[in-house]
Amino acid sequence: MTPADLTSANTLGLPCMAERFCAPESLADLQAALAGGRGQGEALTLLGGGSNLILPEHLPGLVVRPAMTRWWLEEGQGDTVRIHAEAGVGWHELVMALAARGLWGIENLALIPGHCGAAPIQNIGAYGVELAEVLEALQVVSLADGGERWMTPRECAFGYRDSIFKGALDGKVVITRLILRLSRTPRPQLGYGDLAARVGTSPSALEVAEAVCAIRREKLPDPAVLGNAGSFFKNPVVEAARAEALLSAHPGMPHFAQPDGRVKLAAGWLIDQCGLKGCREGHFGVHERQALVLVHFGGGSADELLAFAERVAGSVRERFGVLLEREPRLAG
Repeated sequence: MTPADLTSANTLGLPCMAERFCAPESLADLQAALAGGRGQGEALTLLGGGSNLILPEHLPGLVVRPAMTRWWLEEGQGDTVRIHAEAGVGWHELVMALAARGLWGIENLALIPGHCGAAPIQNIGAYGVELAEVLEALQVVSLADGGERWMTPRECAFGYRDSIFKGALDGKVVITRLILRLSRTPRPQLGYGDLAARVGTSPSALEVAEAVCAIRREKLPDPAVLGNAGSFFKNPVVEAARAEALLSAHPGMPHFAQPDGRVKLAAGWLIDQCGLKGCREGHFGVHERQALVLVHFGGGSADELLAFAERVAGSVRERFGVLLEREPRLAG
């Protein structure tokens, strides 16, 4: 375990040096690394694909990036197929491989960056589909003692971009394997945006996944070209009365009724209405095509990014009285 430069290990491209770093390739190696860290009493940071993370300039202690990259199929009853995927498997690569095999369930989640081990933390979702809908179980290892156990979706307490791994289990476990439940029967979900217009009347899973990729590439910057963490803010969910008041003042405001009676608003639209799309301050800015995405032009730090994000959120709060919550997590 040696020091490591993590600048290229986070999609925002923030400069970061880890005091000690390891990338275990097996469950046993992971448990051994965790045991070594506990023995030295050092701080521990878990790193996945770095796509939903804000890194400081220096991370003390041990940084562990699981590098277990196996995945395999298990036939179930009827048209069901179970997918076992270890934590280090690239999420998008898995989606495309399964879609190419004609398996349905996660094709709408194509081109979401990051690794499988991080996907449940924020219950990744896109185009009307969330991970929680297809997750059958996941395996975790305790940071306190290295013990492993399986968890059900109910135990994960999934919500909109939320889970128990952001709450009670934050900093207490590492996710090591997922079991997904997919189907061989075509079940396209095309009700979001212009997805239906992009595909034929009977699309394959791969055609849907490719259409999702095309839409995302049109709207979102490539992190390899312009540093970003995807959606920087969650779409806020407000009480119905608050939504009605806002709609009275802004009839064209996008809004989506929720099962609990509340209403989800479009954070990108709110930011755009504040005149911030395409604005730049120092090393950071709001993307010119998608106001929900904050971008890094290089040379900036986490502190500068957080200050800029607060100014963006403050503009929305001042104009609409709506609070925006940051989506990427702050490491360390």
